[in-house]
Amino acid sequence: MKKVLLVTCMLVMNVFFILAQGTAQITFEKTTHDFGSFPESSPKVTCKFKFKNTGDGPLVIHQAIASCGCTVPKYPKEPIKPGGSGEVTVIYNGAGKFPGHFRKTITIRTNSKNEITRLIVEGNMTSSGKK
Repeated sequence: MKKVLLVTCMLVMNVFFILAQGTAQITFEKTTHDFGSFPESSPKVTCKFKFKNTGDGPLVIHQAIASCGCTVPKYPKEPIKPGGSGEVTVIYNGAGKFPGHFRKTITIRTNSKNEITRLIVEGNMTSSGKK
């Protein structure tokens, strides 16, 4: 009986500990970016998505996954304190890709109240005229 009571108390304490930490909330300034037109001769373009932790618990970004290997997201690996901010840098490299319009998605997984956020980058790589 003592063991059951001890285990129950430990579980209740863990639940209160988790609740006391608060919940993170990631809020992006914007979730889409249009690179506009850029030449095939300069195929690498970069943008930054700024965000803030508007929750009352530490924010942790678990993953940032791009829909294509030509798009590389970089994000902070350390927890973001409540009220703190950070940025996700997205690099699109169109080298070896056909010119034209593109639209890529970056899926951000966090411990935030809304666990998944999708960022979108798009643009138009124009042909350099070389064949």
